Amino acid sequence: MTAKSLCLVLGLVGGIGAGKSRVTAALERRGGKIVAGDPLGHEALKQPNGIELVVERWGREVLDSAGQVNRRKLGAIVFADEEDRKELEAIVHPWIGQQLHEQLHAAKADPAVPFAVLDAAIMLEAGWQAACDLLVYIHAPRNERIRRATAKFGWSPEEYAARERAQMPLTEKARRADVALDNSGSLEQLEPQVDRLLKQLGLQPERDGTRGADHG
Repeated sequence: MTAKSLCLVLGLVGGIGAGKSRVTAALERRGGKIVAGDPLGHEALKQPNGIELVVERWGREVLDSAGQVNRRKLGAIVFADEEDRKELEAIVHPWIGQQLHEQLHAAKADPAVPFAVLDAAIMLEAGWQAACDLLVYIHAPRNERIRRATAKFGWSPEEYAARERAQMPLTEKARRADVALDNSGSLEQLEPQVDRLLKQLGLQPERDGTRGADHG
C-alpha cells in the first residue's frame, strides 16, 4: 500500500450557519486540502453558458448592470419555488460537480496532501458524498445558525428559512454522517475535537504536541 492510498477525503455536512467554514479552516491549519463548493457555485453562474441558460429561463431581469447574474434576485425566485430551484440546479450542478471531481483528484495525486476536505452545502442533495471516505456532521443550535447566517449574508429570517427548506433535513444529514463535531461554542472548544478526530483517523498533526501551550 502506498502512502497516497491513505489520503482520506472528509466531507462536511450540517445546517446553514453551522460553521463549516470554521471547521474547514481548522482542518486546513492541520494540513488538509480544502475543496469548497460555495465558491464554485458563484463561479458557475459566471460561466457564459450558465448566464445564457439563466437568462433563457428567467429573463434579463435577474442580471445586474454588468450583465452578471444577480444572485440575490435569482435566489429570491428559486428558493420560493421548488421547480425553479431544480431547474437552476440542473444548470449549475454538472459544472460544479466536475470542478469538485478535478480538485479532489489533484489533491489525492499530491504527495504533500495528507487528507482532503470537501465542503459543499448541498453535498448530500447533489450526491457528491460518493467522493468522500468519511462524513462529518457539524452541529450548532438553530438559533445560533440563524444568527451566524444572517450576520454573514444579511438574510432575513424568512430568507434563511427558505434556504433551509431547500436542503435535506438535519436529522437525515446527521444520520448519514459517520462522526459529529459540536460547533455551538467557541473556537477554543472546537479545536480539541478536531485534533481528536484526526488522531482517531491516524492523521495526528505534528503540531499537536504543542497545542496545550497555545490554548492553555
